[in-house]
Amino acid sequence: MATTHHQNGAAARAAEDGIKGNGNGNAAAEWRFARPAKERALAAAGDKMSIRAVRFKISASVDARDPRPVLPLAHGDPSVFPAFRTAAEAEEAVAAALRTGKLNCYPPGVGLPDARRALAKHLSRDLPYDLSSDDIFLTAGGTQAIEVVISVLAQPGTNILLPRPGYPNYEARAALNNLEVRRFDLIPERGWEIDIDSLESIADKNTTAMIIINPNNPCGSVYTREHLTKVAEAARKLGILVIADEVYGNLVFGDSQFIPMGVFGHIAPVLSIGSLSKRWIVPGWRLGWVAACDPKKILQQTKILTSITNFLNVSTDPATFIQGALPKILENTKEDFFKRIIGLLEETSEICYREIKDIKCITCPHKPEGSMFVMVKLNLYLLEGIHDDIDFCCKLAKEESVILCPGSVLGMENWVRITFAIDSSSLLDGLERIKSFCQRHKKKNMLNGI
Repeated sequence: MATTHHQNGAAARAAEDGIKGNGNGNAAAEWRFARPAKERALAAAGDKMSIRAVRFKISASVDARDPRPVLPLAHGDPSVFPAFRTAAEAEEAVAAALRTGKLNCYPPGVGLPDARRALAKHLSRDLPYDLSSDDIFLTAGGTQAIEVVISVLAQPGTNILLPRPGYPNYEARAALNNLEVRRFDLIPERGWEIDIDSLESIADKNTTAMIIINPNNPCGSVYTREHLTKVAEAARKLGILVIADEVYGNLVFGDSQFIPMGVFGHIAPVLSIGSLSKRWIVPGWRLGWVAACDPKKILQQTKILTSITNFLNVSTDPATFIQGALPKILENTKEDFFKRIIGLLEETSEICYREIKDIKCITCPHKPEGSMFVMVKLNLYLLEGIHDDIDFCCKLAKEESVILCPGSVLGMENWVRITFAIDSSSLLDGLERIKSFCQRHKKKNMLNGI
């Protein structure tokens, strides 16, 4: 035992010497990269501002002895379910592109010319002006598009306006670039509309841009033409750029209509972020884009487009053969495919909204109109031994093998995000398990069932 204690002590001293240097001239006096984790922006961004990281932590709470399948109601990737398989035309386009043998090379940093041209034509169908290929920048999914846009806007002393709740990658990327984040509110009772007064009150002369997510992740809302006009006018008043996250573009149902923010590019310049991931249900293909919707060419005059080009020239690229397939994907995918996917999402969103009404410990303030998600408020006063949204999600995972996304990672504590992009039977099962969990944890003095 004494020997073991001695060996452990020696190992600890050796480890300490390795970090601080042992003073014998053979080691650095101090390793310059050794810093407490709390001082590292990357550690904070990757740990606290990542849905993926939080989801994996919650998944670790699942009881491996539970024979039931784990139900993933935390993220928007229904590609594993046969009903959500992508269009055959898209698969065929990728296979054909690969078989040419001509697309195994490095592409230009901004993307293949034919792919940019095809995407410009595709996006122009919904705009009152035409985009050119020079307005299109291809990226490795929407995630890289966020990285590009935030990085080129980040200057010392500047700030950016983010929605609350919102998609945490924006905050994470801002942290990595030392870009100050300020948050404006979305109003649940008004269909998660942007609080324009809140937006204008937090901006100052150092504000460079605002983010709008439409159709909305995490709320499932879809903004009207009237509301988007007000947003564009506020941006013009403040002299800021609008970054429009439209990754869920056209995934709308009911009476909702998707209006691209680029429609208002004549009022304020817009950088639209999009991807194949959601509409085509292929997040693993990693093809996204940034589209400059700016008929007055303000972004060209201010060198923002040059900065995007320069950034992409020293960054990674989406796979060349996926880029090569893009023109045929856009041209050949039949409308029946999109109608089928929207039909599935509309059906499951109705199921989700209906069943949530029977779960008294959660409240849904607004019926989802688009995207793949709905935000619901936890009524913690009805529950025994549940401290917050993280605690709720971890205990739910352990007891019921259901994974939800806690609202705190999205900027709204004691809310949770539920995805309905899943087959209907699994969704019904998951919501029934949530109901059982709430019944089991209801306060003993509550007279009515949960």
